This record gives sequence, structure tokens and C-alpha cells, in this order.
Amino acid sequence: MGTITPLRGMWFNEFEVGQQIITSGRTITENDIVSFAGLSGDYNQIHTNAEFAKKTPFGQRVAHGLLGLSIASGLAMRTGILEGTVIAFREINNWKFTNPVFIGDTIQATLNIVETKAIPRLGGGSLTIEIVVKNQRDEVTMKGTWTALVANKPK
Repeated sequence: MGTITPLRGMWFNEFEVGQQIITSGRTITENDIVSFAGLSGDYNQIHTNAEFAKKTPFGQRVAHGLLGLSIASGLAMRTGILEGTVIAFREINNWKFTNPVFIGDTIQATLNIVETKAIPRLGGGSLTIEIVVKNQRDEVTMKGTWTALVANKPK
């Protein structure tokens, strides 16, 4: 039987201010919106009623802002940089939803490490990550910073 080597993220001391990570893209589907409405309980008509949404300034249904944020988080995790090394997702700061995300849009996130702070008592440190999420038209749809606690490499 073969040995499987699990994916490993980067340890705290491997991160440096100025590093940039670009995620893969993900297309938002109607099913994403309907599933998120069910999970969150947010059935606002701007998300779930096509006829209602036609009469709004957007002219069509828009994805929940928090759905886009959740997908951006998933895209960040798919990069593998925090796989098995993240201790906790600690904060979201200065988050702005700047443009709507529509059904059929493909979003992608760029992560920039803007601060590292060692926290020896936790056995790791804090990363401040600037996140910019853009659609396929290169329009910023949301942005802000996240703080994550990441482990040091075991000795």
C-alpha cells in the first residue's frame, strides 16, 4: 500500500510582508445563491426573485455579499498555503463590497501579506492579509483585510 503525503501549508515564519498569492477562479451559480439562502436564512428577493431583481438598479439577481466573502475564503484555502498550519481565522477588517457579483460571474482573489507579528505563547504568529476579489471583467467586487493565526514549524 502506498504512502500518502498530506498537503502542508506554509508555517508562520515562511511568510513575509510583500508576498502575493493569487487564487484560482470560481464561477458563481444560481445553485450557490439558492444554497446560501437556505443555509443563512437570507431569502432577500434581490437574491432569490428574478422578477423582483429585474426592477432593481442591478437589473438581475445578485449574490449575497457574504456568499462572495465565503467563496473568497474557500479560494484562499484552496491555494494550500494554510493547509494544516492555520490555527484560527481571527478578524475581518475594513471589508467593503464595491461591486455586485452576478450569477455567471467568475471571481478570483489576490492575497497580499501586509503584516506578520510573532506570538510566541501561541506557537506561531498573526498574519494580516489584504484581500482583493475581482470578477472576470477585472472589477473589484470586494476587498479588505483578514487576520489569521498561523503555527510555527514544529522543532
